[in-house]
Amino acid sequence: MCGVFGVFGHKQASSLVYLGLYALQHRGEESAGIASFDGRKVRFHKGMGLVSDVFDAKIIKSLRGEISLGHNRYSTTGVSSAKNIQPFLARHRGRHILIAHNGNLTNTFFLRKDLEEKGSIFQTTMDSEIIAHLLAHSDLDSQSAIVEALSKLEGAYSLVLLIDGELIGARDSYGFRPLCLGKLDSSYILASETCALDLIGASYIRDIEPGEILFIGKDGLKSIKLPEKKKHSFCIFEFIYFARPDSDIFGANVYLTRKSLGRQLAREFPLSTDIVMPIPDSGNYAAMGFAEESGIPLEVGMIRNHYVGRTFIQPSQMVRNFRVKVKLNPIKRVLKDKRVVIIEDSIVRGTTSKIRVKTLREAGVKEVHMRVSCPPLRWPCYYGIDFPTKKELIASSHSIEWIRDFIGLDSLNYLSLEGMLKAMLIPPENFCTACFTGNYPTAVPKRFSKNLLENL
Repeated sequence: MCGVFGVFGHKQASSLVYLGLYALQHRGEESAGIASFDGRKVRFHKGMGLVSDVFDAKIIKSLRGEISLGHNRYSTTGVSSAKNIQPFLARHRGRHILIAHNGNLTNTFFLRKDLEEKGSIFQTTMDSEIIAHLLAHSDLDSQSAIVEALSKLEGAYSLVLLIDGELIGARDSYGFRPLCLGKLDSSYILASETCALDLIGASYIRDIEPGEILFIGKDGLKSIKLPEKKKHSFCIFEFIYFARPDSDIFGANVYLTRKSLGRQLAREFPLSTDIVMPIPDSGNYAAMGFAEESGIPLEVGMIRNHYVGRTFIQPSQMVRNFRVKVKLNPIKRVLKDKRVVIIEDSIVRGTTSKIRVKTLREAGVKEVHMRVSCPPLRWPCYYGIDFPTKKELIASSHSIEWIRDFIGLDSLNYLSLEGMLKAMLIPPENFCTACFTGNYPTAVPKRFSKNLLENL
């Protein structure tokens, strides 16, 4: 669930990219990188950690040029290490190829094997590097080579590339991941989410369309479309958990969608409790909708330490468990002797929810009920969410009653698939729901895991 951001035609391009990545920090906390181009030279800086840890004013000032792109990473293909930090830079026949990628390719193994047989030597374990090698093997002009290369990719990609002085934005034909186009004065902006445009004062123009490759150069904009698919497959989990609530993605607002999910949840599973309590922060807005629909008062029963990052996207379970404990602290005077319904956005592994419920019990809560604003996650995601196998998903092998008992709840209910789709603010047929149903929009890869390429 990486974040990508690009700027074309601004004297302070790298500063804008820094701010854009700051706004997109929620999409990846493992590493960050920014590259700039002044017409002759590429300048580059990257590092492990948060954007604010990797960059300072001196570094940003050194990244001169009116074209710049950046990337926040959390790894779903390729290990979390310095060699896999993006943007990925390759040099070939006197030109620079810079790639920032959000998504997962599903034919990585086969493309990489074919390229290695043709003489390619890979520097990283990222699927994103495959794009550079496909471009290097092409004898076509730059734009035609990009079209040819992206036509060979399967799976999910929202890309920002910098090649031969052009900034390029591209989305796979299913449109799994968001990517939008904005404008700041005479400069063009590419961003994963509109919240990043808001931060720098840029205006939103439109989404990059599924299957579109948009070239931004000194002569303006040029759009090329790849062959269209029968239907779109927007990732519904972007609305449920990942995207920022102040963003508009896929043509709808995230905040309003989450409230709609909460209202539908209250209709499907009414109950009598003293308070509705969200799990900050992604559960906040579904809880607001649940409280409004049910008439039960909303209380913030846990306070989040905002200096601790997300727990779900941390690569180690041990680190997740520690961060859960320091991340949320209960307000005991609000919770003591109360019947509480917790609103969660999702349950992935269940371990985080178990720790939270134990904390509530210790704070004196009399009853703890949980309502979840999506159906049970039962199937792996191959398109950029960090559960590539069933073993990460508690609901793939256990009943709802078992999960209720494991977490320590008085009751547990999930929003139905039909209810979730009904609550969406755009046509429901446009979504990928494979993590709930097992019905994948693309061929499921026979060989896939987060660190698969380490063993090649």
